[in-house]
Amino acid sequence: MCRDWKGYDVELTVVMPCLNEAETVEVCVRKALACMEEHGIEGEVLIADNGSTDGSQQLARDAGARVVHVDAKGYGNALMGGIRAARGKYVIMGDADDSYDFTGLLPFVEQLREGADLVMGNRFKGGIAPGAMPPLHRYLGNPVLSFVGRLFFPSAIGDFHCGLRGFRRESILRLGLQTGGMEFASEMVVKSTLQGLDVREVPTTLSPDGRSRPPHLRSWRDGWRHLRFLLLYSPKWLFFIPGLALMLVGLVAGTALTFGPVRIGELAFDVDTLVGASAMVVIGFQAALFALFTKVYAAEEGFLPESPRVRKLISIVTLEKGLVVGGLLALAGLIGLVMSLVHWQVRSFGELDPRESLRLVVPAATAFIMSFQTIFASLFISILGIRRSRETPIDYAAKAAEEAAEAVTREDSSTH
Repeated sequence: MCRDWKGYDVELTVVMPCLNEAETVEVCVRKALACMEEHGIEGEVLIADNGSTDGSQQLARDAGARVVHVDAKGYGNALMGGIRAARGKYVIMGDADDSYDFTGLLPFVEQLREGADLVMGNRFKGGIAPGAMPPLHRYLGNPVLSFVGRLFFPSAIGDFHCGLRGFRRESILRLGLQTGGMEFASEMVVKSTLQGLDVREVPTTLSPDGRSRPPHLRSWRDGWRHLRFLLLYSPKWLFFIPGLALMLVGLVAGTALTFGPVRIGELAFDVDTLVGASAMVVIGFQAALFALFTKVYAAEEGFLPESPRVRKLISIVTLEKGLVVGGLLALAGLIGLVMSLVHWQVRSFGELDPRESLRLVVPAATAFIMSFQTIFASLFISILGIRRSRETPIDYAAKAAEEAAEAVTREDSSTH
């Protein structure tokens, strides 16, 4: 086989996070090494030990693995420590509990050789043995979270949380993965998708693990951490879509109620509902603004790739235009308040019927609130859009010294 992994000691590193896996780590290591030997893959098995106290480290060494200790606790931290220490061009990660098939690594390697950056295993296509996955995970947790991942991000991956996956080491290191817990699995898929990496999927199997103790996974806690991560990396679904829905419902209801009560069958909606509709508009507008803030900030800091649509919107909606729109909304609110004062004057500044007066005051107050939201948002987005220089004071000093030296050289040349 042609050696096309120059710059690396081996072609493949199989990384297994380990925390007290004495019952299964040895068989996992032997299976992975046997698979590589069978298919002529030059590789190694690396155990990323996260503080085992049951002798897992020595068992792994005896089976032929290299062991590195990772101080930072957590599934993601252990894997990142292993990935950084890997000597292979490609990395395949998998749990050391004997639930994944380390004898079936070849499909992952073949896809990586063909140019894939990330190759996910799909347990639902490959087969899940009876008792290998709790019903809660099989029929609710994994399908729902995978569906949410495909909905929020342009991904076709059917099994977001399969622990057996292969990738190009350099490609994954460039992503700057940061989560230290179980949500590391979601972060890898999400960031790979957002950065436009070549992500593929191959069938794999899942068997009951060989441990006698309970797994480290905590269903509801870790499921929530996965969902929270997916939401935080999708401002569109976290802020914009809920906010837009609230705004539309509030605007429709508020517009109808401004002109009088609305009856739907036996239900009567009046000014109390108008106040609720106003609140929906304000909250929805604020949520939409938060979506914009998040996208701009995340792009500036490198958490999310820059969105051309958001960048175009910011170039169109400048600070000056935002101030103008905010001013117009404030003017509309002022006109509404003046009209309410006139209405009060007509009543000789006496007691008012709330069903009449609130139809003027509530829309006016809403316009005022949105005017200041618009002005403050324009100012804040302008601040976020200021690109900070990456040069340090030392860089400035070096540049100044270099420019001064060049000036002296030019003076000497002109003198001679």
